[in-house]
Amino acid sequence: MMAAEAVDLADLERGAEAALPASVWDFVAGGSTREAVCSNRTGLDAVHVIPRVLTGAAAVSTRAPLPGGWAQAPLAVAPMAYQCLMHPEGEVEAAQAAKEHGIPFSVSTLTSRSLGDIAATDADLWFQLYWVGSDRRVRELVEHAQEVGCRALVITVDVPVMARRPRDIRNGFRLPPSVRAVLLDEAFGEAHRQGSGSAVARHTNGLFHPALTWDHVRKVREWCDMPIVVKGILDPRDAVLAADHGADAVVVSNHGGRQFGAGPPASARIGPIADAVGERCRILFDSGVRSGADILRALALGASGVLIGRPVLWGLAVGGREGVTRVLDLLQTELAEALVLAGCSSPGDAGDLDVEVGS
Repeated sequence: MMAAEAVDLADLERGAEAALPASVWDFVAGGSTREAVCSNRTGLDAVHVIPRVLTGAAAVSTRAPLPGGWAQAPLAVAPMAYQCLMHPEGEVEAAQAAKEHGIPFSVSTLTSRSLGDIAATDADLWFQLYWVGSDRRVRELVEHAQEVGCRALVITVDVPVMARRPRDIRNGFRLPPSVRAVLLDEAFGEAHRQGSGSAVARHTNGLFHPALTWDHVRKVREWCDMPIVVKGILDPRDAVLAADHGADAVVVSNHGGRQFGAGPPASARIGPIADAVGERCRILFDSGVRSGADILRALALGASGVLIGRPVLWGLAVGGREGVTRVLDLLQTELAEALVLAGCSSPGDAGDLDVEVGS
């Protein structure tokens, strides 16, 4: 299909599944244990936003403040690894689309294109940090991110180990030789290709620090002056600790259903976390966002913005930069419509809407 023909994100999802090799599609679409990814959609679909009427809200702006500055929508591209699996230019094409739409693009530690190449797009970049190797190596990554102009640092905290992902295990999934984590040592890139099961899981579990503490967040706060976003929070107590240790924002997330499979839908945790931290830090949300209405749901629950993940990969697979552009076009158009229909003039108004959560 042509990306421009997509009427909604589901069209692009079907197009990506048709375009990608089956094992790559399973890597993108799959979740942990019994496909916990499905609970995120169930949770969001159960959120009913009560619209207001006669508010005179026809002139809508979707602009919103996010860590590092204002964006054209309360939306950022989530950090995702190995985007060259979707398209030869990978992260560069996706960042170009984010630049065109005036929203931040998060670069993963496991990026398959260099930070320099991605920064050359002049996109508003966030850098997502996994704790790989020594403190010295991690600090070098943080400093490199600052040098290329990243405007926020996202510390992902919900991957002490990579959860078992049945599709990848069954497929014996491994990266092709042309795709690797370019910021990391080449030795890891070669070692993970050997053996059975999921080679990506072997790579991750051999590389990531399995026992991070809040002291590691404190260290990063001392190393940089970028806003710090702690991603992967579901418990309000952890959100409070993140604020205590210098976080400017937290991302309420269950890693898109790819990590802890016994947890709740991530959307169910936005309200309790927002109540716990108050104005101490921003609340962002990811895991299952598939429409502008979902963005409105998150805002009404107490988030100030969302991160979009898999749909960006669908767009890349279907049409590179043009495909990601279509994803972001649809989300921004749908959000503007949802705001008008809910009686809101801006994303900030959505926090005053009433919400019912049911089946």
